[in-house]
Amino acid sequence: MPNAYEIVCKFWQLMQSNDFTAVGVVLHDDYTLDWPQSNERIRGRAAFAQINAEYPAAGVWHFTINRLVASETEACSDVSVTDGHVQARAISFFTIQDGLIIKQVEYWPEPYPAPTNRQHLVEPIG
Repeated sequence: MPNAYEIVCKFWQLMQSNDFTAVGVVLHDDYTLDWPQSNERIRGRAAFAQINAEYPAAGVWHFTINRLVASETEACSDVSVTDGHVQARAISFFTIQDGLIIKQVEYWPEPYPAPTNRQHLVEPIG
């Protein structure tokens, strides 16, 4: 049976295809995705595929894994997402059961400029 790291890698590989129905092969029958910032829960493969397919996009979505850490049954990924116009970052926590993703909790932080009052203590990352 694949481990959490392999399953989450496969999830992002399938997301890269932009065939969101195909992602269902790594989702458990009881799959849920929570977006705490907007207080939304997506339940099941069909709703997952539909919400991703209906999300407005300027082009195809591209996903770049910046970091992925995993234990036997849990994983966390930091992924950059773009459609060629929008650039975003998602922090996702995955719970694996029976070799499939049963629960995902995802945060989409908004970037903001660094406050000027701490410029003397920081440097730009990139």
